[in-house]
Amino acid sequence: METHTSAAGFLGERHANDRGCVISDLRMPGMNGLEMQEALARAGHIMPVIFLTGNGDIPSTVSAIQKGAVDYIEKCAPKEILLAAVQRALSRESDDHGRRLKRAQLKSRLAALSEREREVLSEVVQGKMNKEIAADLGIHERTVKLHRTAITTKLQVQSVAELTRLWLQAGH
Repeated sequence: METHTSAAGFLGERHANDRGCVISDLRMPGMNGLEMQEALARAGHIMPVIFLTGNGDIPSTVSAIQKGAVDYIEKCAPKEILLAAVQRALSRESDDHGRRLKRAQLKSRLAALSEREREVLSEVVQGKMNKEIAADLGIHERTVKLHRTAITTKLQVQSVAELTRLWLQAGH
């Protein structure tokens, strides 16, 4: 657990791979909590935020939640409410981290493909047959088959359905 005297100080010590959640006051001197939440997002830090406030208002609450805050809690709320929010935030962060890690691994596996293999893969996931792919790429059908074998080996999959799922999970 870390504490900071300002949002700017907190942001200055963030690293892209930081894990956890942020509990922030909404009203702070200098940068307020909503501005800090936006700065975190712009910098690519995906730590979930929980806001505490002594004088919340509906527009601030709506803005915080729309921008991904896990919760918006009044400072006088029982500690069980804050602890439950922290558990939700940490669970969300863990799930998000797992998805980001899996996506990075997929992208790494896809990056191992040659340019031609990526071209063939792009055609395969569109449901095209080897003959169509060969005609589109101006190569022999046997060459398409060799590329498909290389692709499935490098990506460690057995079917077009698995290839398509990986392709979509990687953000294509």
